[in-house]
Amino acid sequence: MGREVAVDCVIVKDGKVLLLKRAHEPFEGYWVLPGGHVERNETVEEAAVREMKEELGIDVELKKFVGVFSDPDRDPRGLVSVVFIAEPKSDDIKINREAYEYKWFPLDELPEEMGFDHRKILERAKELLELQ
Repeated sequence: MGREVAVDCVIVKDGKVLLLKRAHEPFEGYWVLPGGHVERNETVEEAAVREMKEELGIDVELKKFVGVFSDPDRDPRGLVSVVFIAEPKSDDIKINREAYEYKWFPLDELPEEMGFDHRKILERAKELLELQ
């Protein structure tokens, strides 16, 4: 059996990125990007938009493709992540049960404890944002 695919979004507004504090393992209590699994019947783009609606209660517009992150050690479940930079269409964030806190962090002041390979993802996203 192959590896499953997930999506993550780097949601940026006014030079800050939205991070969630995970409520479950793996990386419970760590800051992470919002994201989730791709369903069989959807594209990665559709999954990214759906996951942001489910996890944050907001609609987003995908702005830029960041990359595919597939290091086998990036996630103990073996997930491959497809990552996008997204722009929120509203500020009315309502997190679901997968996280218990959210916060906007300046891109150059990220938290110490980040889950998965999300610090690496954010470094790549920062490079792309600086090219705009």
